[in-house]
Amino acid sequence: MADPAPHPFQQCVASLEVGGESFTYYNPLKLNDPRYERLPFSIRVLLESAVRNCDNFQVHPKDVENILSWEEAQTKAVEVPFRPARVILQDFTGVPAVVDFAAMRDAVKRLGGDPSKINPVCPADLVIDHSVQVDVSRSQDALQQNQKLEFQRNQERFQFLKWGAKALRNMLIVPPGSGIVHQVNLEYLGRVVFNTDGNLYPDSLVGTDSHTTMINGLGILGWGVGGIEAEAVMLGQAISMVLPQVVGYRITGQLNQLVTSTDVVLTITKHLRQVGVVGKFVEFFGPGVSQLSIADRATISNMCPEYGATVGYFPVDDMSMVYLKQTNRDEKKLEYIEAYLKACKMYRDFNNADQDPTFSQIVELDLSTVVPSVSGPKRPHDRVPVSDMKDDFQQCLDNKVSFKGFAIPKEKQSGAIPFTYDDKEYALNHGSVVIAAITSCTNTSNPSVMLGAGLLAKKAVEAGLTVKPYIKTSLSPGSGVVTYYLQESGVTPYLKQLGFDIVGYGCMTCIGNSGPLPEPVAEAVEKGDLVAVGVLSGNRNFEGRIHPLTRANYLASPPLVIAYAIAGTVSIDFETEPLGKTAEGKEIFLRDVWPTRAEIQEVERKNVVPAMFKDVYARIQDGNEAWNNLEASDAQLYPWDPKSTYIKSPPFFEEMTSEIPSLQPITDAFALLNLGDSVTTDHISPAGSIARNSPAARYLASKGLTPRDFNSYGSRRGNDAVMARGTFANIRLLNKFIGKASPKTCHVPSGDTMDVFDAAVRYREEGQSVIILAGKEYGSGSSRDWAAKGPWMQGIRAVIAESYERIHRSNLVGMGIIPLQYLPGETAESLGLTGKERFTIQLADDIQPGQTIDVKVNGEERTFKALVRFDTPVELTYFRHGGILNYMVRRMITA
Repeated sequence: MADPAPHPFQQCVASLEVGGESFTYYNPLKLNDPRYERLPFSIRVLLESAVRNCDNFQVHPKDVENILSWEEAQTKAVEVPFRPARVILQDFTGVPAVVDFAAMRDAVKRLGGDPSKINPVCPADLVIDHSVQVDVSRSQDALQQNQKLEFQRNQERFQFLKWGAKALRNMLIVPPGSGIVHQVNLEYLGRVVFNTDGNLYPDSLVGTDSHTTMINGLGILGWGVGGIEAEAVMLGQAISMVLPQVVGYRITGQLNQLVTSTDVVLTITKHLRQVGVVGKFVEFFGPGVSQLSIADRATISNMCPEYGATVGYFPVDDMSMVYLKQTNRDEKKLEYIEAYLKACKMYRDFNNADQDPTFSQIVELDLSTVVPSVSGPKRPHDRVPVSDMKDDFQQCLDNKVSFKGFAIPKEKQSGAIPFTYDDKEYALNHGSVVIAAITSCTNTSNPSVMLGAGLLAKKAVEAGLTVKPYIKTSLSPGSGVVTYYLQESGVTPYLKQLGFDIVGYGCMTCIGNSGPLPEPVAEAVEKGDLVAVGVLSGNRNFEGRIHPLTRANYLASPPLVIAYAIAGTVSIDFETEPLGKTAEGKEIFLRDVWPTRAEIQEVERKNVVPAMFKDVYARIQDGNEAWNNLEASDAQLYPWDPKSTYIKSPPFFEEMTSEIPSLQPITDAFALLNLGDSVTTDHISPAGSIARNSPAARYLASKGLTPRDFNSYGSRRGNDAVMARGTFANIRLLNKFIGKASPKTCHVPSGDTMDVFDAAVRYREEGQSVIILAGKEYGSGSSRDWAAKGPWMQGIRAVIAESYERIHRSNLVGMGIIPLQYLPGETAESLGLTGKERFTIQLADDIQPGQTIDVKVNGEERTFKALVRFDTPVELTYFRHGGILNYMVRRMITA
């Protein structure tokens, strides 16, 4: 047998001696190419991966040259492969991933292959964090009660994940109750540098949640991908990506004493939305970065999807090493992390302008210009200075229905709706706060804003201020460390007194697991058709996401969440109107109870210590008694239970053969939906509660379940029958066929109005193909694979949109759905399309990425041209196979 060929970049292998240990690594500096040190630090990570993984199969020497030529290649749509060091998943996306692995094992066995080959090759970390819901709040036992309900609802899912942990090699599962995936990743899972048998290389990852980017704040390159694409990475596939432009974001100055990191990220989010960074990397630099803690940086990186970039990257620097030490990372690891990164010139000094690389474009922010802000009422990038909030909300009431409008007639704006709660009389108006949640990894990972909230609560309680008891208040930290330092700093009793009891460790309100409102409150909101408000320290506030009855939702820092909860309304000017009065009648203004950054930093220095992280994370893999008592199968193939309403074998591979199918035309298809701009993955595949009158509810009821047992769509992602029925079931979906927010559509041949799923079934029974028409930013929001799987199950063959969110377009390709794009300047309206036409789409056998094709309308009546959004040859290969999972199965049976 011939010796294996030498590694193409053997000359780059170097050795490193640290603390008496010897390590090897690939050093890109040994390419002896002056272009390397001009590369942005984020691109250097891509280059190192290409050098190390060059195998002349998935990665070629030409790919290394292309990355080195980034300055010239960045605008030429050059495709490069990237093999991340690991994959991270949360349970809402992790369950369907493990379901797909189980189904792929079945398919491989059916087609004559070895099912044991279906295993993660790339390490996978799965954190169970999306299941817990705010059923109980304002109670000392809220945490225990919510966790008990979580296990009752999700026992089948958790048992299935336990099977996955046993059957699938190279997968770590972090049990429920441990925290939010991205915060656990930041505080515990993040390696910064991998050490595999003495070989060092940068930690990098992709994740099945768009806020995977949070880890960029620690200097780890990572971003969200569709669950479908992540599964391929877990199976050893390189990601195929277009070499991105890198926007340099220069930060200078210092923050005002009354400003929080949340205000910074909301400012950056709006700024970068205006700049336009979709599909680009953003890399932060400048002397102002050294003023930001890792928690501050992680907050900024977390909201990267909201400003539209692929990553928001902060290279590793001295502050990163301080954070690693603070979070109890191993001292020996810290030594080789720093030595390795410095040896490869991947270690940054933000005060040294000589290290500044070349960027595609540079934009700047002076931190001294940042002011207290919120964002809303319907989008995370619609920032509103707190000083303008009262006027802005009034304008939203007046404006026509839009992202900044509710079209409430003047005569209906002033009426108060009385109700009784706990034998006391209250009243709600437009702008009344009914949900106030300190939630989400965006902010709960940041001790400065969490302690700021605690100090504000302390001052407010001492001043005699209270929160009305009907407001659903909650505190859901991203890890147990938060509970630890809130207790140690002495602020926990004051938070509880204002109703902010700890209700669980998970995403909770931020992803729509807000639980029910008190019945009298819900009735008052519905009776008055009120624009009731949710205020949360989250990262997303799209319509229908937080709660069906909160039409306005504002993102805010944890201290501002408490402030608006005390005020009871967002229709307040904090400068001129008091939060409340003392028992003696003295007016208390927000400025009287607001803590300064100096106050917060002093408390943080005393109370956030490594011992907390050591204690919390030493127990993380032990789980809790409920998790440890769960029994799971040891079988190699999963024993599907046909009675299960949570876990079901999906139909993705049922008709699959070992041969690649030929391309089939889409002939005389109807439009299932005619949609406008900014249709999010929440609109397409909601994660929240299952409405009682929905197709999914009817299905679950047919299985003997009562509404209290329906749980959420997110928790049912292991059951394709539920998810197909939940596709386009968001009550805030705006379909032009209907003309108002509704999860309905028109069956074009008959003119009947019906649920979208029912219309899809009717078209299928009639033998008709269906497509979707959409506007700009189709599929924005969370990286939700069911937003592609669900349309596939409804028989949707293609989408024609003005533009796409990056991850969702990739997911459509991954499910074998054609993403088409109108030519620049053209829309459905400009082309005179009503959506009630019939569409024919034919792809040539030799179709190429980025090709333009003709779409025929009503037979040969007319045509228009559209861009085929297969952006790389690899994507086209996936499509030809019927999707990326089919491609992987065929690879396994021919390997």
